[in-house]
Amino acid sequence: MFRIGEFSKMGKTTIKTLRYYDEAGLLKPQSIDPMTGYRFYTTNQLMQLHKIQSLRQCGLSIDEVRMVLSGEQPRFILERRKAEMEAELREVSDQLSRLTFLLQEKQEELLMNYTATIKDLPGCIVYSKKLTVPNFRSNFELIPAIGAKVQEKYPDLKCTVPEYCFIVELDKEYRETDIHLEFCESVDQMKPDFDDIHFKEMEPITVVSVMCKGPYDRIPQAYAFAFQWMEENGYAVGGAPRESYIDGIWNKEKEEDWLTEIQVPILNR
Repeated sequence: MFRIGEFSKMGKTTIKTLRYYDEAGLLKPQSIDPMTGYRFYTTNQLMQLHKIQSLRQCGLSIDEVRMVLSGEQPRFILERRKAEMEAELREVSDQLSRLTFLLQEKQEELLMNYTATIKDLPGCIVYSKKLTVPNFRSNFELIPAIGAKVQEKYPDLKCTVPEYCFIVELDKEYRETDIHLEFCESVDQMKPDFDDIHFKEMEPITVVSVMCKGPYDRIPQAYAFAFQWMEENGYAVGGAPRESYIDGIWNKEKEEDWLTEIQVPILNR
């Protein structure tokens, strides 16, 4: 048998780690001298140590390693950890992409891409639908289906010219998934409600308008600029912001050509 120091050299691990594995119940010494408290290990335990090290290097927690060693559905535990790591990898990849974007342009240059104007939006008739979407990208599939449904019910209904469609986010805080929103499309006449489609009149409002050119992941920057501009110019938020989609996947091939207008209702100074 080997004392803990010798065994640590054989297993290429630290004494501190071996003591930790002992306390965690993963790898108990073969025996402990009752007089000195020295821990002793055997060469047979090297295989057990190697298995523990392999599982830990795969990213498993101590509890997960313990479950695998006890034979408690090892495949399920490994597949679950694999899925978690894949999700973490996607998140890190997304963060890396955002960092790369920020490094390509200085913050001052980003702000120069935006300007704010005050607009008076006239009242209008809209049909609307409240819905929950898994993410913003899913709007590409869900919103056109709403328009098709309304057109089938009311073939004589026409969109206003210029077209004005927008969404109002209904959540009280920012969300990236399971987003609650209301989609609105301006039309030329009022019609009876049907199913989950509602017709209503929107009152005239005054907004701060900021145009956002390019992919939708730039929209948060446009919002940041709008609220910063409002604060510096003494305006307060007077209602739920709107996102008006002017150009997008339906009429532009390149994301760089997409155009979204951020409209933040304001209160008078």
